[in-house]
Amino acid sequence: MKIQTIQNDQLTLQVLPDLGASVLNLASASGRPVLRHVLPETVKTSSECASFALLPYSNRVRDARFTFEGRSIQLTPNSGSLAQHGDVRNRPWQVERLSDSHLACTFDSRDFADINWPWAFTARLDYLLHGPHLDTSVTLTNQGGTPMPAGMGLHPYFSRIADSTDPTLNFQAGGVYLTDDSFIPTEGPQMIAPELDFSVARPVAEAQFNHVYSSWDGVARLVWAGNAGAGRALTLTADSVWSHLVLFTAPDGSLALEPVTHATDAFNLAASGIHGTDMRVLAPGQSMGGAVRLTLEGEW
Repeated sequence: MKIQTIQNDQLTLQVLPDLGASVLNLASASGRPVLRHVLPETVKTSSECASFALLPYSNRVRDARFTFEGRSIQLTPNSGSLAQHGDVRNRPWQVERLSDSHLACTFDSRDFADINWPWAFTARLDYLLHGPHLDTSVTLTNQGGTPMPAGMGLHPYFSRIADSTDPTLNFQAGGVYLTDDSFIPTEGPQMIAPELDFSVARPVAEAQFNHVYSSWDGVARLVWAGNAGAGRALTLTADSVWSHLVLFTAPDGSLALEPVTHATDAFNLAASGIHGTDMRVLAPGQSMGGAVRLTLEGEW
């Protein structure tokens, strides 16, 4: 798989267009990984990358099935009995634009006879480096002739332990979804219990998380303390369309902070009358989009 690289004086980004336009690596000018470090020769799927996009919906769909406008939609399961993470992350994207600090890739579901979605759609991913920032913009467009349920997500993994220091995590949200053994919500968002609350910065430590937070304010921050007051921080800032945040402690020890536009299994939750899931419906030709920024601060 060909690696496309863009860089400026503070960041270097490697992307795999042939594998979902996923991020292979993001590093600071010193070479320190910003996302979890990935060896190219170990990558076979997007799950082994540093970050990937979730389209045309995010996270899980229970039993790979839902009802929309009176129509029963059956998807092909791709994770046990579930449909998970959409159907673009392991498919080839086209490079639309490439410059020193900007990479744009596009995707058209009509190019794939086996696409696991009954509506035609297109998507675009833009990666832009400027100063200490990486901006990732995502656009999803309904190319079919009927309304389409829709959602988007980004799935970046952050390395937690560096220089023997576990970072503190801080973000604000209005609620959290309680889930079953499949990590699928069973009801609408609930009050955030103390053990799930990161409104005051604290380390994740040994706790395990796979939770979706609602009414996220669009900011999450990781801070690594350093010696003699020196340290570093990373701030994730998202447009308002990214109304939910997934917090996931991955098996490899990394931490996923996933901006998403709707609750896990939002299609089924909405069909059952649960409000606040932020499931969106795109009319024919209509688009949704939004950007997420990663900003470095301190000694990177």
